[in-house]
Amino acid sequence: MKKISFLIGSFFLLFSAKAQQAYFGVKGGVNISDLHYNDNSTTDSKPGLDFGVLAHLHASKTLAIQPELIYSLEGASSKLIPEGIVNTSLNYLNFPVLLQYMFNNGLRLEGGPQIGFLLNAKTKSGNVTVNNAGFQSTAVSIPLGVGYLASSGFGLDARYVFGLSNINDVKNGPTIQSNVFQLGIFYQLSDLKMHSH
Repeated sequence: MKKISFLIGSFFLLFSAKAQQAYFGVKGGVNISDLHYNDNSTTDSKPGLDFGVLAHLHASKTLAIQPELIYSLEGASSKLIPEGIVNTSLNYLNFPVLLQYMFNNGLRLEGGPQIGFLLNAKTKSGNVTVNNAGFQSTAVSIPLGVGYLASSGFGLDARYVFGLSNINDVKNGPTIQSNVFQLGIFYQLSDLKMHSH
């Protein structure tokens, strides 16, 4: 995890050195998350919210990097035997660093690495709730998506976050990966389309 954090940080610093200017913004949206188990356990998706801040840095007319700091409510409802239905709630502070390809019409394609820091975890089965047990403190994933920035500074984005790391901290337990679909709105403090020409 330290190597991944170092690589993300180094990439961000190198890109920042070439960036023309940084623009800041805020964002928020809805999550549809699920947990993938490698032992064929089935899960139902769980709705949640996410919100945070972003910085948008241009390196050229078509390329930018966008680091974000996002509070994200994730998890799933799992059908386990013999426990029955187990509801899992995972709250993360996520740090995605997205490389964006920008079109002149405001459309953006984006993707990059993300590291998430687990702030709180709860599992509930029936009337029994267990706090902060059984999950790794960090999660590595890859968000891929598309966005659109209007001339007003408001925008929309949609992305799917593919979980890469095993977030299960139970010894000899199944591999668990968190996957999240996110749909959000954002406000950027400058109309970047004007600066891309």
